[in-house]
Amino acid sequence: MAAISLDKVRETAPALVSLYKSAGASLTEHGLDGLRAAVYLVVDYSGSMRPYYRDGSVQALADRVLSLSAHLDDDGTVPVVFFSTGIDAVTDIALTTHQGRIDAIVAGLGHMGRTSYHLAMDAVIDHYLDSGTTEPALVVFQTDGGPINRPAAEKYLCKAARLPMFWQFIGFGDPDSRQFDFLRRLDDLPVPAKRVIDNAGFFHAGEDPRNVSDTDLYDRLVAEFPQWLSAARAQGIVR
Repeated sequence: MAAISLDKVRETAPALVSLYKSAGASLTEHGLDGLRAAVYLVVDYSGSMRPYYRDGSVQALADRVLSLSAHLDDDGTVPVVFFSTGIDAVTDIALTTHQGRIDAIVAGLGHMGRTSYHLAMDAVIDHYLDSGTTEPALVVFQTDGGPINRPAAEKYLCKAARLPMFWQFIGFGDPDSRQFDFLRRLDDLPVPAKRVIDNAGFFHAGEDPRNVSDTDLYDRLVAEFPQWLSAARAQGIVR
């Protein structure tokens, strides 16, 4: 059973009903129906991301993640971290106020800086630990390029492997760009030489992420989560 019912979504966020149904179908297909998990969204606010805010790609991703979260978490909100050189904002999106929420947040932010993953990862880890939840977490981490401090990003991911958190990275932009070589390497970091379990996935959403179908996006978001859950439970990371 979903954490938030279809009737509740129809009442509070009718524009998300179709997304909610698609998310539920993907969760069922991957054996995750009825799972409870915290869901986070991390979005890149570096200067090169400007077109993706302007064309609605970031808002579309936020709506999709929020609709997925409605199946996994009953509070109707998703914590969101905006990052560039530092942390630009730690806020949330909610079923009741999702429309135009990304534009509203960005209107209050300052200069779009460079790309630094590890500070955003640290902010998510702090939020998760401070929440006191015992449920596992699915962190959807969107970016359009590699970080300025690659060793720090790798270090944080490896340390986070001991926490009940799975990091699903999504790339926006040219799939052939060398900018994404680091994320592909991060996805394949060896176990156990570098980290206790494989706690990350990566997929590319292309130059127009809005063209990725809902079914395809949800399948990619949750495809590796069951394997991670199994490994994390075997290690005692998830109980």
